Amino acid sequence: MTSVVFMGTPQFAAPILEGLVTNGYDVKAVVTQPDRYTGRKRVLTASPVKEMALKHGIKVLQPEKISGSPEMQEIIELQPDLIVTAAFGQFLPTKLIQAAKIGAINVHGSLLPKYRGGAPVQYAIMNGDDKTGVTIIYMVKQMDAGAMLAQKEMPIGPKDDTASIFEKMSLLGRDTLLEMLPHLIAGEIKPVEQDESKVVFSPTIKPAEESLSLELTAKELDWKIRALRPAPGAYFADFKGKRTKLWEIEPLAQTTEFEAGTVVEVSKHELILAAAENTTYSVKILQLAGKPKLKITDYLNGVGQGLKVGQKVISDGKEDK
Repeated sequence: MTSVVFMGTPQFAAPILEGLVTNGYDVKAVVTQPDRYTGRKRVLTASPVKEMALKHGIKVLQPEKISGSPEMQEIIELQPDLIVTAAFGQFLPTKLIQAAKIGAINVHGSLLPKYRGGAPVQYAIMNGDDKTGVTIIYMVKQMDAGAMLAQKEMPIGPKDDTASIFEKMSLLGRDTLLEMLPHLIAGEIKPVEQDESKVVFSPTIKPAEESLSLELTAKELDWKIRALRPAPGAYFADFKGKRTKLWEIEPLAQTTEFEAGTVVEVSKHELILAAAENTTYSVKILQLAGKPKLKITDYLNGVGQGLKVGQKVISDGKEDK
């Protein structure tokens, strides 16, 4: 039986771990991030991967940092045939990578060499890509740069956000891995080196990148909102004087001569705003700072009462300079 040490943390990785277990691989240990305090009540919470490991009675290791840790030495002493990682969130030292007899491999959520880094799904949606996928690679010291062992595509639909793509991608990653592993173990796969001329990076989203701009078209606003949903969310810093997150909009076919940020149409149940390049969008769900999310009908019947066609409701601050 092929022995495995699995390394991962979020929900994306949990079905991949379970797939290995239920398909007869001998998972000797699972390595995941330490339990974290979450929510307003600061409840100490285990990662989804830890919960999955405990469900199957697998030993769990939780080093704050894997490099140089006692847990790393323990993994090396296990002499696993494979080390499999999926959204683990840390670089693996070369010594640890070399401890796997067959190899250390990673299930990465993009069509490499496009979108190396920590936010490949977010960037694929934010850039308006119509597809993404998973790539299984050998692990090397350089981030997401290893030779490719398998790759499969999946579409990005017009309503997909980061949550829905991760959910579907997790299952695609599991199935691609399980299909590929017997061939890897049998020595039947010829790895394909990545084309360095086609590398695109997707670094972790920074807080400053969560803000929306009046320079974005309706489609570009929609892409960014869906890319940053369910967390951390995308916001206009000045929406009627308040920082306001837009959780759902619908880009429209109609055009307008109003400048971006202006009310194009308003009724009891709909708010249509202008965006860049004469485009328009309908606001569906928004959230004022410190308040709960509101469907647009509730907003218009409450704090949004009195909005008028032609009123500039979003400012980027440039008008004051």
